[in-house]
Amino acid sequence: MNGNNLPPRPEVIDLFNQRNIRRMRLYDPDQPALQALRGSNIELMLGVPNTELQRVAASQAEANTWVQNNVGNYGDVKFRYIAVGNEVQPSDPSAPFLVPAMQNIRNAIVAAGLGNQIKVSTAVDTRTLGESSPPSRGSFNPEYQPLLDGIIPFLVNNQAPLLVNLYPYFSYDDNSEIDLQFALFTAPNPVVSDPPLQYHNLFDAILDAVYAALEKAGGGSLEIVVSESGWPTAGVRKRGATTIDNARTYNQNLIQHVKGGTPKKPGKPIETYIFAMFDENSKPGEEVERNFGVFLPNKQPKYPIDFN
Repeated sequence: MNGNNLPPRPEVIDLFNQRNIRRMRLYDPDQPALQALRGSNIELMLGVPNTELQRVAASQAEANTWVQNNVGNYGDVKFRYIAVGNEVQPSDPSAPFLVPAMQNIRNAIVAAGLGNQIKVSTAVDTRTLGESSPPSRGSFNPEYQPLLDGIIPFLVNNQAPLLVNLYPYFSYDDNSEIDLQFALFTAPNPVVSDPPLQYHNLFDAILDAVYAALEKAGGGSLEIVVSESGWPTAGVRKRGATTIDNARTYNQNLIQHVKGGTPKKPGKPIETYIFAMFDENSKPGEEVERNFGVFLPNKQPKYPIDFN
């Protein structure tokens, strides 16, 4: 919630309900937001911030307290996942604490009697991929292997999904060979051939590359939840694709597309979270990072969009 102009939390919950948005991701245990979610039936992915990982990893008691304060105290909130850490990089100071923190949070969830209801995972970005084209050749970047060597067995043992933040926008913007239609789900014909599979869009190609990488790393049984995807409406980057029209096209097509699976995993809906509900005018970094919102602070959509 890196914004100083956002609507009050209860009004945001009302907006989710009005728009039939059934799931939410919170990056930290914002108490007013958790209060507003009480009794709402909106399923929640709740984050343990990277800054908390060391403390939670160091002590089971600290993890138990975190879970009691932010989950146990909200028995009428529908928690779905705890995302322990977001895009932790191998060089981050918090990296050594990631898997121990996941384990301690999982222990606390189980001790609270919620082990069957709430899955514990972590969110990674696609920098974890070393090779990704064609998708069947997907493999992890060796730099990330020490982290993944802990994450993947943890998820397999606990039958929890890997959370992946997946942005065709950045892949398109960083690679001048990628066609815009391929990134926006509007290509009329297959663009990438990976026999026997054919790829019409970049989202599927990236997602199936992660699935291929998981298979090579002992994670073939894992499901992937796309914990972020979206398209910014403002901010200059390399290829000039940051427009309201492209954002509308991408997000609306994404909503329709994820109902049907990927070429590698057809017929199974892809659980996907659109980033973001609102622009974040206080967020550090480049301008595009502040402009992923689908709604304006006055709760009107920036562009027509249907979440059904």
